[in-house]
Amino acid sequence: MNAPDSGSHKDADAALRFGLLCAVGAYLLWGVMPPYIKAIGHVPPIEIVAHRILWSIPFGAILIVLRQQWPEVRTAFSDRRVLLMLTLSALMIAGNWLIYVWAIAQENILEASLGYFINPLMYVAAGVFVLGEKLRRAQIIAVGMATFGVIVLTIGSGAFPWTAITLAALFTAYGYVRKTTPVGAMPGLFIETSLLAPIAFLYLLWLSAMGSGSFGPADLETDVLLVLAGPVTVLPLVLFALAARRLRLSTIGFLQYMAPTMQFLFALYYGETFTLAHAICFGSIWIALAVFSFDAVRANRAEKRARISQGA
Repeated sequence: MNAPDSGSHKDADAALRFGLLCAVGAYLLWGVMPPYIKAIGHVPPIEIVAHRILWSIPFGAILIVLRQQWPEVRTAFSDRRVLLMLTLSALMIAGNWLIYVWAIAQENILEASLGYFINPLMYVAAGVFVLGEKLRRAQIIAVGMATFGVIVLTIGSGAFPWTAITLAALFTAYGYVRKTTPVGAMPGLFIETSLLAPIAFLYLLWLSAMGSGSFGPADLETDVLLVLAGPVTVLPLVLFALAARRLRLSTIGFLQYMAPTMQFLFALYYGETFTLAHAICFGSIWIALAVFSFDAVRANRAEKRARISQGA
């Protein structure tokens, strides 16, 4: 009698583990984006984003063929509501890409990392106030400590961090829209980039006609790096979308501290200024992560004990 429940629990555990692996993979890939963008820093940010959009399509199409997901793509294109939601998410992610690339080009990786430090707090807020998710006491303490660190860093910067706030808001909204849109990770991303492709193509065509485009036979290294914008863009977003459909928003929010931490370290490597405010924020966030992780492990063990008791 208990076999179906046991199987269901195992499926849930497997989905959770897969979601965690996808989230970790996505944030690791996002964490190493600064060196890649620095390597093509001579290319204007909007042109980099246009190439990210166009080169994502063939790479995404290959994945869709391999996973036999064309029927899902056709279904999504025929559903007006899904298409509208994906149009909205496409605009959000394109805006996020542009601001992030611009920040790195302006040697402002610290503020970009601040945006992604703030982002998890917005995920937690969305999870609580929009989706009705509940936080345990330890999670509330962790959120409070992380919030304190972000506030200190915001005040210590001496100016309102518009770049950071905009990055955080756009990506939180993107995550929420993708979580609530009934379409798979890769089909959804393929449709998003397909919707943006005509604009990107016309812009790059105009640059070529004006003789100011960066893509061409004169610089093979730049050409290769711009083509790589496809897999560099697609892989982490697919992993993120897979994770978002399997994990709570609050869990995704805290895992996302991995990427800005790596970006923060790259900022130090590239010689950006490290202040006392940065030190306080960095320390507060890592303490918050420790509290959250300890609570998650304890809660998971308690849940497993409860399942075993119910099975008995």
